[in-house]
Amino acid sequence: MKVFEGLKFKRGTTAIHRLDPRTKFLISCIIFTLALLFTELISIIILFIAQIPFIFSARIYKEWSRSIRGSLTLVAIILLTNLIVGYVSNNFQLSSQLLTYSISMAFRFVVLMSSFSLFFLTTSPDDLSLALEQSHIPYEFCFAFTTAVRFVPVLAIEAQTIMDAQRSRGLELDKGNFLKRIRNYIPILIPLIVGAIRRSLELAEAMESRAFGAKKKRTNLYILQLKRSDYITFLISFIILSLALYIRYNITIPDIQIPL
Repeated sequence: MKVFEGLKFKRGTTAIHRLDPRTKFLISCIIFTLALLFTELISIIILFIAQIPFIFSARIYKEWSRSIRGSLTLVAIILLTNLIVGYVSNNFQLSSQLLTYSISMAFRFVVLMSSFSLFFLTTSPDDLSLALEQSHIPYEFCFAFTTAVRFVPVLAIEAQTIMDAQRSRGLELDKGNFLKRIRNYIPILIPLIVGAIRRSLELAEAMESRAFGAKKKRTNLYILQLKRSDYITFLISFIILSLALYIRYNITIPDIQIPL
């Protein structure tokens, strides 16, 4: 459940927190695009290192590190899947190039997780909703998205609480074969689903009591405005993206090979 730590907003007053949500979303999208565009391991490592100063300046390294540690299982699955598929398609031969490529694909997932963790950890759901509304997205979609962002970490914490409670009652989640382990999670899923339904009903009643949807044209107390720092960040981001595209299509990138 640690992987969901990257979706939980941490309040702060750093320069990263003060950036407009649209600016931070642009940065995350550029990192996402570059991570998909480059496949060389050295390029992926550079993208990962480039995010470290932002994470430390935003003072979210503890939450970010927990989120990355929680995603290591998915990273291992991606690594093994690429190794197995490449091993079978390469006439059952394991090469240094295949190992390097598999590690690169797994590390790419870490870069993607890191970029969106940086966004969600430093962006308030309220500011995110305002940014979506001011981007002319219907409020119903904005409300559904921000509500999901709020509830995912809450459900993860609730699931961990239920697992701890069931373990204290003698439930062994990590013993037995694959089918038995799946059956062991039924006492976890049922109370979690019931709690989620109860929470959704409470939310629906709260929305009705506040006349949700009674008026089509809504007003907001605050309006997001792009500041000078946002425009400077926009300019630097587009320069970096243009430079990366030029390097990708005009310069041969040396790739490191991990020896077997």
